[in-house]
Amino acid sequence: MRIYNSLTRRKEEFKPIEDGKVKMYACGITVSGEAHIGHGFQALIYDIMRKYLEKQGYKVKYARNYTDVDDKIIAKSKETGIPADIYAAQMIEKTDAIMRKLDVDEPDVWLKATENIDNIIDFISKLIEKGHAYPAECGDVYFDVSSFKRYGCLSNRSVEDMLDGVRVENGEEKKNPADFALWKAAKEGEISWPSPWGKGRPGWHIECSAMNRAAFGEQIDIHGGGRDLMFPHHENEIAQSEALTGKQFAKFWTHNGLIKVNGQKMSKSLGNSLLLEDLLKKYTNGAVKFALLSNNYRNDINITDELFPEAERHLTEFYKIIAAVEEKFGKGGKGNKAIDDKFNADMDEDFNTALALSELFGLFKSVSAKLAAGDKSCAEDVWQIRKTYSLLGLFKKDAQSYLAEVAAKEETAPENVLQLAERRWQAKKDKNWAEADTLRAEIDGLGYIVKDSKDGYTISKK
Repeated sequence: MRIYNSLTRRKEEFKPIEDGKVKMYACGITVSGEAHIGHGFQALIYDIMRKYLEKQGYKVKYARNYTDVDDKIIAKSKETGIPADIYAAQMIEKTDAIMRKLDVDEPDVWLKATENIDNIIDFISKLIEKGHAYPAECGDVYFDVSSFKRYGCLSNRSVEDMLDGVRVENGEEKKNPADFALWKAAKEGEISWPSPWGKGRPGWHIECSAMNRAAFGEQIDIHGGGRDLMFPHHENEIAQSEALTGKQFAKFWTHNGLIKVNGQKMSKSLGNSLLLEDLLKKYTNGAVKFALLSNNYRNDINITDELFPEAERHLTEFYKIIAAVEEKFGKGGKGNKAIDDKFNADMDEDFNTALALSELFGLFKSVSAKLAAGDKSCAEDVWQIRKTYSLLGLFKKDAQSYLAEVAAKEETAPENVLQLAERRWQAKKDKNWAEADTLRAEIDGLGYIVKDSKDGYTISKK
């Protein structure tokens, strides 16, 4: 089994620190707003990694965190008038509920920054004792980047490169511009805790290092998160943890790609954030997972208008075949080891869900042919597909129930859209391409997508 290691920038054979056991941590969500598709993608990926490692026989201890105190949460608290701790607790409850709808399992250990304040203070105190951190007169505490010679090893940047564009904010008392805050002195009206340096709260980066140490000890096997966290967050985690222990913090660093919407980076400032709750109202959780996992986890995902509708269509066709097979031959079976072996081979190559999902098209084509020929082995294939791909969260539902769920989510296009679609289809038959393009644009403007197939066309709501 090979995993791409961001630290070495290559795929490496996976061998845990302790035989048969895996310590795995993934940076979770800062609960300053609703959970979006990027949060869902990251949670899904690391849930699948954990499950596949378990399938391979490892005893996995998997931890995720919630950052439940930081600048953004405090800003939201001021905006809403809700105390920061209560606001964070409410958002965690909402996020947990929507992740359950996506069918992402809980980690073995949930970690929260506010429940680890003593661990964080102890960690910072030891860094000061070792000469890697220093308190400022204002009550802040900073990590001294110059004290850690390997700083930049993950992001492959020099300190000089990192200083490009860095400016010291008013009130900061850093020795060097690259130094970062481990503890932030409390401002008037902010949530805070007592510490040896005065009332304050932890900096973002120290939270994960301290929580990892509390949950796992000095070293872990796999540390994960979005690629946007590589610098400065994960770089700073390495510096803090290894400065304290003198040992390699994480053996493998893994990073999932980012979400783009029609080619643009997803962000609140652009107004193109896709909330998980909204997506799951329009599409089944299977379709959302199929769309996300059809991409290699390390690559960015470009969400176009057709991404989720197309995934839903593929899954619907697969479920129709499953329903036909199970109606004729029943749901039992001994399975087909070759299907599982091929899936394992794909996943052994850096959790290649994209390749594993691509196998389904050929598998279901074969199943359809066997069904048409009256070959009972198609039932064995379907049983194995269900069992094997359930690891990705697919094909777990009763076929008829799934098809009914899709039908309930589909909205029949209004009469004016149907008429435009018919006119467009006739224009295509007449090879009047300009007219067909004009009508497609008109349909698009009304909020619907028309897609051609060899049998005609389909209409779906955007």
